[in-house]
Amino acid sequence: MIETGSPAAQTIGILGAGRVGTALARLALGAGYEVRMATSRAPSEIELLLKIITPGAVAATAEEVALGSDIVVLALPLFRYRTLRPDLLAGKVVVDVMNYWSPTDGRLEEFEGEEASSEVIQRFLPDARLVRSFNHMGYHEIEGEARVAGAGDRRALAIAADDPVARQAVADFIDRLGYDPVDAGPLRSARNFGAGTPIFGANLARDELIGLLGAASESAAS
Repeated sequence: MIETGSPAAQTIGILGAGRVGTALARLALGAGYEVRMATSRAPSEIELLLKIITPGAVAATAEEVALGSDIVVLALPLFRYRTLRPDLLAGKVVVDVMNYWSPTDGRLEEFEGEEASSEVIQRFLPDARLVRSFNHMGYHEIEGEARVAGAGDRRALAIAADDPVARQAVADFIDRLGYDPVDAGPLRSARNFGAGTPIFGANLARDELIGLLGAASESAAS
């Protein structure tokens, strides 16, 4: 169970400056977070771009993002996940928002099974406190769908993680950004809101999401 209201993180690090990463950066900045962003390029090469598309975000190296952020968001193309440094992310709360798309990522055998892609990422980052969320909504919805707490049309987002403290930290982050966090259970439960499920891409209120997650869990157990 998730209970919002505990002290929230203050610095968000984002690895990747594509559509998802920049949308989350703008939303986080608007919610009062400090935001650091890194790509495969040197900070000096992306600084001007960030000033234009994510004003207020700080261009940094991947090491600076990992070591200096309370929560690190993985928003790079999935096929580049092996460029991540497991040592830098050890012990960190890490949010995996990446999705596997073979037409763009190429066929990656490790993601072709029944596991959620985050389960593969967790094995690559064994000491990261990995949390799965944000992946079941489109990048173009991230900013526009955010609502104040208590709004009747507030959208819910599922969270899956094996680490309950990390799950809580990300729940607080999601709530502050303008969404209702819903505890989906351990990381393997991310299979229940991946591509091809009724949850993926659907705009759901909290109770609707809880119902679909429960039905998916019952189906998997039967």
